[in-house]
Amino acid sequence: MSELVDDLRSLVEIESPSHDVPALTASATALAELIERRLGTAAELVDGPAGPHVVWRGGGEPRVLLVGHHDTVFPLGTLSARPFTVADGRATGPGVFDMKAGLVIAIHAIAALPDRTGVELFVNCDEEVGSATSRQLIEKRAAACGAALVLEPAADGALKIGRKGTGTFEVVVRGRAAHAGLEPERGVNALVEAAHQVLAIAALADPSRGTTVTPTVAHAGTADNVVPAEARIRVDVRVIEPAEGTRLEVAMVALIPVDPDVTLEVFGSVGRPPMPESATADLFALASKVAAELGLPEPRGVAVGGGSDGNFTAAVGVPTLDGLGATGAGAHADHEHVLVGELPDRVRLVSGLVHALQHR
Repeated sequence: MSELVDDLRSLVEIESPSHDVPALTASATALAELIERRLGTAAELVDGPAGPHVVWRGGGEPRVLLVGHHDTVFPLGTLSARPFTVADGRATGPGVFDMKAGLVIAIHAIAALPDRTGVELFVNCDEEVGSATSRQLIEKRAAACGAALVLEPAADGALKIGRKGTGTFEVVVRGRAAHAGLEPERGVNALVEAAHQVLAIAALADPSRGTTVTPTVAHAGTADNVVPAEARIRVDVRVIEPAEGTRLEVAMVALIPVDPDVTLEVFGSVGRPPMPESATADLFALASKVAAELGLPEPRGVAVGGGSDGNFTAAVGVPTLDGLGATGAGAHADHEHVLVGELPDRVRLVSGLVHALQHR
């Protein structure tokens, strides 16, 4: 237990916000050092425009890919306000739950194997921002291995057997500036148009199909006394059915201005396809069998709205099981935490599952 907590502390205490390449480089270096220390062989840093990914291979014919990420959603300086702490059975700190504890579980699970042949670990640096620089690498290695285990945090202890497809859009509204007091009639108010568009966008949701469309961020204007010439709207979308992703992409591009003097420009897509439960059924059954053999509680499975790199591995036809990381709560929030006492059993489950896949 103490080694798990010590390793978790070492990762959490190196902040790694997405897009911060120097911070991600420091994080990747520390992670590679931890991997080499625990597994005895070196990991590879794969550089890219978003920062370094970390790859480790056990050699031989690839059989199973463990997937994780070392970037977090928290800006530099969060650690000072919320340092790594263990109290009352909970470990806290930025990124502890999503998903640095998952990385520690993966490393210790591999270390516990009698033979590491066929095992690969891929840890990317851009999952929280869409995995743009790592998606193809993950898909390629997952296809080569034939099975993917994703170390994202557990949902209230449950494994994730389904995920919605996810996407982000940005709508740029362009009008014309004018003095708000002297001649507002000469302006074309982008903010007013954005208000119309927010309502139209939100109406694209279809709860009966599990489709959510949520305007999340808006910016407009430059000064109190200027008719705003530009507004920007960010939109989060989640879909269960692939056809719904296509529908939303078409509908977003087809948005029509209410004011004919306004122009609209739409960017984005449903970048992560859904992870259907059919993609996880085989590995979930195997995890249940392994848990029974090890005397561990029977795993529960849940479908969730959030996306992960498991969406990508499932979409290329690779059996995938997600949510194999730490038990806790509060992903992306100040109250995130990991239940320390449950880490050893999670290591046992993941190690047993990897071993079973090595010998299928």
